[in-house]
Amino acid sequence: MSSYSIGQAARLLGVSGETVRRWADSGRLTMGRDGTGNRVIDGVGLARFAKSRAAEGDRGVAEVPRTSVRNSFTGIVTALKADDVVAQVEIQAGPHRMVSMVTREAVEELGLAVGVTVTARVKSTSVHVDRS
Repeated sequence: MSSYSIGQAARLLGVSGETVRRWADSGRLTMGRDGTGNRVIDGVGLARFAKSRAAEGDRGVAEVPRTSVRNSFTGIVTALKADDVVAQVEIQAGPHRMVSMVTREAVEELGLAVGVTVTARVKSTSVHVDRS
């Protein structure tokens, strides 16, 4: 199972680390401790939070850093449906929700699951997913 530090969660949600800490302290976002005592967020919980936050229209104040790659969105997998051949991958990247159809084989090779960090690259009408 994936887990995220406060800084990693902040980047995925498009907010500051302090905002993530406030959400945790207020009980809005559930955190635990790893073996060394650092605060961590489990990936499935973070995916659920990202999805509900986007549905509420709750937007962070921090600007997501720009990248030289055009139309590239780093986010968290919030849902995954697969059959024998194809899979539907839902990604929440800050306020952006993306859905990509990929092969089941690609999902398995990338190790995609709810709570995993990915980068979606949008070109024309295609969305390509890379494991981050």
